[in-house]
Amino acid sequence: MRANKQMTPLLFALAVVLADQLTKWWVMESFMPHESKVIIAGFFDLTFITNTGAAFGLFAGEQTMGRQIFFVAVGVVALIALALIFRQQKNQSCFFSWAIGLVAGGALGNMIDRLRFGSVVDFLDFYVSNYHWPAFNVADSAITVGVGFFLLDAFLTRNHGKTRNKEEIV
Repeated sequence: MRANKQMTPLLFALAVVLADQLTKWWVMESFMPHESKVIIAGFFDLTFITNTGAAFGLFAGEQTMGRQIFFVAVGVVALIALALIFRQQKNQSCFFSWAIGLVAGGALGNMIDRLRFGSVVDFLDFYVSNYHWPAFNVADSAITVGVGFFLLDAFLTRNHGKTRNKEEIV
């Protein structure tokens, strides 16, 4: 049975929040802060990091209440904007619906961390030789994939005229 198109973003967001919070809970229960476990030598570790800044540690530093309020407010504004965009968009493609749900779920997952801990739990730690990508989490991944789906939807819509059922393409 196919889920109602209006429910798709909600279901994606719920799945992201659950996966994000469960994986963060597991990391916090299994690791000490800054502890790492090599998964694929020279490429991927699980490392328990807390991030008081924005994505990829931008604006990290000393913890201030003003910064936390700012980041939570940005998250709330983003969620409201996504809801309004989804509500106004007619004939949403599956990519558009998925994007809304993934970005909303990711924003909500990281906002929950900020409200609970004053920082975001990151643990997916990739590197190759001397190049090290900043640690991230399931919520960050969902936001990134969601933005990719927004771009894909915009590309397909632009190249095919009016929005049509992208389900045929998938």
